[in-house]
Order: sequence, then C-alpha cells, then structure tokens
Amino acid sequence: MTRCFWRPARVLGWAALSLTALAYNSAACAETMDFAKAWSQLLQVSDQLQAKHQQVNRAKAKEDAGDALNYPSLNVSASYTRLEKPIELDLQDLNPLASLDVSTLPSAITEVLATIPSSMYVTPFTEQEVFRSSLQAMWPIYTGGRITAAQGIHAAQVLESEHEFALTQRELFLQLVDRYYAVSVTQTLADTQKQLVDSLRLHVAHAEKLEQQGQIAKVERLNAQVALENAKVDWGKAKRQYEMAEIALARMLHVPTVNPSTKIFMLEQQPTLSRLSQLTLSEHPALKLLEAKEAQANGLVDLEKGGYYPTVYLYGNYTLYEDDSLLSQVEPDWMVGVGVSIPLISRDGRSGKVLAAKSALLQARYTKAQTKQDLSLLIDQSYRQMLQAKEEVDALDVSLALASENLRLRELAFNQGLSTSIDRVDAELSLTAVKTKQLGAKYRYMQAYAKVMAVSGQVDEYVNRTQIQGASHAHE
Repeated sequence: MTRCFWRPARVLGWAALSLTALAYNSAACAETMDFAKAWSQLLQVSDQLQAKHQQVNRAKAKEDAGDALNYPSLNVSASYTRLEKPIELDLQDLNPLASLDVSTLPSAITEVLATIPSSMYVTPFTEQEVFRSSLQAMWPIYTGGRITAAQGIHAAQVLESEHEFALTQRELFLQLVDRYYAVSVTQTLADTQKQLVDSLRLHVAHAEKLEQQGQIAKVERLNAQVALENAKVDWGKAKRQYEMAEIALARMLHVPTVNPSTKIFMLEQQPTLSRLSQLTLSEHPALKLLEAKEAQANGLVDLEKGGYYPTVYLYGNYTLYEDDSLLSQVEPDWMVGVGVSIPLISRDGRSGKVLAAKSALLQARYTKAQTKQDLSLLIDQSYRQMLQAKEEVDALDVSLALASENLRLRELAFNQGLSTSIDRVDAELSLTAVKTKQLGAKYRYMQAYAKVMAVSGQVDEYVNRTQIQGASHAHE
C-alpha cells in the first residue's frame, strides 16, 4: 500500500518562465510499511550486512582452501642449463692407465698405444647445453599436527565471521527501531504542536473579541498572541524533526519515502529478567565470537608446537624429457621415496611464538569473562530502563487527566472573565508538555524493550510481537 501525492515543481529563474508553469515533479509515493516488512527490507538492502556477508564468504573460501593441505602436490618442472664445458671422462686419468709407466711396457705395445689418438680415451657424459623436464610429486603424511591446527583455525575464523554478521544484524535492528518509531513519534509531536497552534489561534480570536467588547485588557490579548507565535515556532521545529526522521528511515531502507504503520505499544506483562539473562549469557554472538577466537588461539598454539616435530613425506619424480647423453641413459626415468625432515636449530623463534600463542589464548579467555560481566550489566540496565519508562507512562496518565481538566476549567474561567489569558495559555502549554513527556516515555520504552530483546537474541520474537500488536490495533 502506498500513499501518493503530487507536488508542483518550483520554477527557478526567468529562463524557466518560458516553459510551462504547470510542470510537476514525479510522484512522491510513501510506501506503507509495518515493522516486520521494514526489517525484511533492511536485511535485503543493507550494504553493511552485504559487506559482512562477503566477509563470511571469504572465511569459508579460506576454509575450503585449507582442505587442500591434505592433498599431495604435483608439479611439472623444466630447466635449461648451459655448462662451461660438457662433462667428460678421460680414461687416461683413471687407474690403471693413470699410473701406467709406458717405458716399462714392451715396445710393440708402446707402438700400438702411440697410434691411438688421445680423443679416443675421452667419453662425453653430457652436452654443453642441457635441457630437462620432469613431473615431481610430494605428499606430506605427518607434519606434527600443523595441518590439522591450520584447518581448525580456518574453521574458527568462519565461526568468528558468522558471529560478527549476527552482531551487525542486531546493531542494525536497534538502529531500525530508533529510526522507525522516531518517525511516528515526531509525527505525533508535530500533530500535537499543530493542535496547540489551532487551539491558541482560536484563543487569540476569542481574546480579540473580548478586547473589543472591553471585557479584557490589551495585555491579555497580547499574551495570547505571544503564546501563539511561540507555538508556531515550536510547530515548525517539530515538522523539521519529523522530516529528518522520515528521511533517515527512508535512506536506511533504500526507498524514496516510507510511511510506518506499526504504532508504539507497551506490553501488559513484561518478560522476566532471569530468562533474559540466561538467554544473553548462553546465546549472545559476542560470546560465541570470543569462543571462536579462543579456538583460533588454541590452534595457533598447536601450530607453533608442531614446529618441534619432524615432517614425514612421500616424494616422487618422473622424467618427461631429457637429451640423448650418456648420463641420461644411466639415470633412471622415475624414482619414489620417503623423506623426513627433523628441525634441530632454526631462526624463526619457535619458543617465542609458542609463548605468544599462549598469551593470545589467555587474552581470549579473560576477554570472554569480562564480556559476560558487561552483557549481564547491559541486560540489567536495559531491563530497568524499560520498567522505568513504563512507570513514567502510567504515572503520566494521571497528569494528563489533570492537565486536561485544568485546561477545561481555565477556558471556562477565561470566557467568564474570572481568569487571565496567561492562566489559560499556561494550562494549554501544560497539557502539551504532559503529552510530549508521555510520548517520549513511550519511545524510550520501545527502545529499551528492543534492546533487551536484541541482547537476549529474541529479535524474531520482537518482530512477531509488533505484528500481533498491529493486528490488534487494526481490529480496534
């Protein structure tokens, strides 16, 4: 359901006068929304929530990437090498030829050896330019728990981002409550000020007639006019506040304009503090978030401790391409094996990192304990603020009745010349002040009620309550 109206366009400048003076702006349609629909709209259009949602997706992607740590790695490698000279073996440098004394040999053998060129003794193993390519595999089968710890950290980071998302939802919920009901509050306040202006305008007209008849002095009529002008100023302020509240809500919901339909309500029976406290300390996302941080700190301790343990891995190599040298013919085409790496002395400061990880773990635990205290205090304070606001509303019912009766009597007395204009104006202002004060108390009640429901994780219950109250108002 939408509320639409047309606004004439302002014509600016002499050049625009040549255009039609009947130009109109596009229709300004205020979409009517109950609180449940506004909350659903906010969940869909909030850029802040979308940003947090992408943070969750990023954490999940990292978790998926961490699963690959269990798999083997397979690489194709290739190399080109130019040697200073080919690798060669000269048989004359090996025993027994190297230690052979030619002079001791028979002359016939010496003559034969002399006829053999020296190049015949040289056997080339490689070319001067060597090109090789191979397929290499490595599979860690034991890493001292470091892979498991890293995967646990990734899983805890997903939980942390999800709880941060939940916290953001609750913060936006409270912000929506403030802005949503601020529109109806400021609108009611503006209507109240408008009623005051209308009433004082009639009072001024009546005072002018009485002055003309000589029943009251001029100062009485001036007092009424001053009160009217002050009321007009307050009415203008109230209208500006209403416009700003409406703009803030519309921008939050990404709509041009919005007309809230759920009215402020008060529960006949208040929720119990014990149940609210129990839900808060067991389900609050801030505590879950700190538990995720604690899990990350535990994983970091295990990760750093894993640096003291050996790493066992399987490895293999398969030659894809090699030249036709003698070395290539001797070298096997494939090989597999088991390797182990034992850290003895390292420069990465493992002991310091372990201590730092343990400190992070203690920090998370102490922060969680402090957060529990803060949340317990928050729910207590918010609950008492809710009760205080309700007591103010109930107490102001009597004040409202008294102010209404006082205005009625002052009106009668002024008309009969038994009371001054100041008395009548004061009675009118007193009634408006009581209405405004009670409206503010109702607004504070809604804020406090929303906070206790958000802190205790009952946002859906709050939304359902607004629908029930809206349905009851509709039947009335």
